[in-house]
Amino acid sequence: MSHTIPAVPAASGGQTSGALLELRHITVAYGGFAAVDDVSIALKQGGALGVVGESGAGKSTLARVAAGLIAPAAGRTLLDGRELAPIRRTREQRRRIQMVFQNPDSSLNPSHTIRRILAEGMLLHGTLGPHPPRDVVDARCRRLLAMVGLGEERDILARRPRAFSGGQRQRIAIARALAVEPDVLVADEPTSALDVTVQRGILDLLVRLRREQGLALLLITHDLGVVNAVCDEVAVMRHGQIVADGPADLFFHAPLAGYSGDLLAAAREVALQAALACKPAFRYGGKDLTREGKKNVR
Repeated sequence: MSHTIPAVPAASGGQTSGALLELRHITVAYGGFAAVDDVSIALKQGGALGVVGESGAGKSTLARVAAGLIAPAAGRTLLDGRELAPIRRTREQRRRIQMVFQNPDSSLNPSHTIRRILAEGMLLHGTLGPHPPRDVVDARCRRLLAMVGLGEERDILARRPRAFSGGQRQRIAIARALAVEPDVLVADEPTSALDVTVQRGILDLLVRLRREQGLALLLITHDLGVVNAVCDEVAVMRHGQIVADGPADLFFHAPLAGYSGDLLAAAREVALQAALACKPAFRYGGKDLTREGKKNVR
């Protein structure tokens, strides 16, 4: 059962008017195991919902249901109030919901050029009209790369994914999703495989795209810092169920009980330990208590 963050009506409680994307009572089972158990979420136009929880909570499975990659055993997916087929969606429905996967190395074909990676979707969905000239396609590809902070090199469209860093490949994956002008971006752990400085760039990019493109974002992550930076709504999953949901501001500032409170406390503790580890010295009573400093403490 979903519990609401204090003073906020839960999305799973049925108050979903005005939602762009809704998942209602979704259940996904593998044999006798329910990976997702009667979960409901709603995402507004231009909104950002962060689904958080420990590994195995069912977050990625829920994302794949939203993107039409997994058929649930029960429940419905709605876009603008209209029910979508679980798997066999129309081309237009697929265009409107795009997914960015955790690992760009597995989602970008290493044998394809960046031009082909970006152009395939727009040609398939006809976003540039029927049979667009090559120079029009190339110009659109370069605009997409510029949108995600890439594209200054003249030969960039002829390169292949291996010529780019992990953060750059993830930006290319985001550009590919944007190529078909979606309304919803489903991002499954888009920064978990990246170092901290690259993560910051990707998160800033997602925030900017929401602001400039009016893009709705369904963000799957185990990192509460990512949610705090990007999202305005939070849903906490555990054992395949949503255990709390509501505005991000209240989640991060209101006192929480149960699993959500434990999750937030653990995240703060990890952040504190990381901050202390990065300091040149932590001094107490005039003594250096970092790992190196302890060698000199008697």
